[in-house]
Amino acid sequence: MSSIKIAPSLLAADFGNLQRDVEMVNDSVADWHHIDVMDGVFVPNISYGMPVIKAIATHATKPLDVHLMIVDPDRYIKTFADLGATVLTVHYEACTHLHRTLQAIKAEGMKAGVALNPHTSIHLLEDTIKDIDVVCLMSVNPGFGGQSFIENTYEKVKALKELIDRKGASTLIEIDGGVSSKNAKALADAGADVLVAGSFVFKSAHPQETIKELKEIAGE
Repeated sequence: MSSIKIAPSLLAADFGNLQRDVEMVNDSVADWHHIDVMDGVFVPNISYGMPVIKAIATHATKPLDVHLMIVDPDRYIKTFADLGATVLTVHYEACTHLHRTLQAIKAEGMKAGVALNPHTSIHLLEDTIKDIDVVCLMSVNPGFGGQSFIENTYEKVKALKELIDRKGASTLIEIDGGVSSKNAKALADAGADVLVAGSFVFKSAHPQETIKELKEIAGE
């Protein structure tokens, strides 16, 4: 089986049957549950808050990959640690003191992630890459599921992989937005380690088979 991690995005799950969909991911070959937290300020949408994430954590048997699309994420670092997040990802664009934020996340026992919007250059991570466990490259503009993949992402993945290798970092590259069987292999070939898939998985007639297919295609 492929070493590429698959992280189904619960933003695309059926919220009326959230326990069922979390358990589906548990029983699949997926690696992480990807949880998008939106505040209606940093992005124009609002997703779900702490009570829903607590409910997800109750049923999840795989790591929680929590992606904060919010302003002032520092206020909530301990809260998400207490909720059981394994990876906590903040947006570069939302952090005035990124290094301090990364250290605060690690101090709470979580892996530290940094997300970059499509317009944000990976070169801005030159000074912090060795402190980052996961870089989440947004391959759509954040805020809504079901958007079309931005083709420039491939070049961005290659440039980020070069930066990681040059700095001797062990950072994972995660891709979030528009991931499907059509681009999974090209993303993996470019250097991606983790693929987030929402609509492609949860709108599938057979989600577990779709997750398996993504993992196999990415590992070819």
